Amino acid sequence: MTAAVIVALRIGVTPDVAFTAFTRDIGLWWKSHPLFQLSRRGDGALRFDPTGPDGRLVTRFDDGKEWEIGAVHHWLPGERLAFGWRLPSFRDDQATEVDVRFEAVGDETRVTVEHRGWDNIPQKHVARHGFELMLFQRRLGEFWRGLLKEMEAGL
Repeated sequence: MTAAVIVALRIGVTPDVAFTAFTRDIGLWWKSHPLFQLSRRGDGALRFDPTGPDGRLVTRFDDGKEWEIGAVHHWLPGERLAFGWRLPSFRDDQATEVDVRFEAVGDETRVTVEHRGWDNIPQKHVARHGFELMLFQRRLGEFWRGLLKEMEAGL
C-alpha cells in the first residue's frame, strides 16, 4: 500500500482524550459525505466492536444490517490506532488502511490520519468517482480534515 492521504490537526486535549474521542465516540462525530459514503444508504452508525486490539470497525445501517469496515491492526491508547478500510463495493482483494497517530505537542495533541492503499483501487471504481489519484487524494484529505474538525467540536 503506497498511495496515501495524510492530514493532521492539533486538538486542545491530551493524547488519551483524543484517542478515546476517536474510538469510543466515532459514531457521534462521523458525518457522511456524498463523495465518500460507505454505501448508497449512507454511512450508518460507526463503532469499534469490541473496543481494543482485537476489535473491528463496523457500521450498522438504518435497516439493521451491519458491515465490517475493517479489523483493528494496532490499538495503542493515546498513541496509535490502525485499522483496515473496506467498502461494501470493494472486491475481496481490495482494501485500504487508516493509521491514526496521537502526538502530544505542548498542551495539545496532533492527530494525524494516514489513509493509504488507494493505488490498489482503480480510478473507475465507484469509490474513486473516476478521479485521477492526485485529485482523489485531495478530496479525501478534505473529507478527513472535516471529520477531525467534527471530532474536535465534540470535545
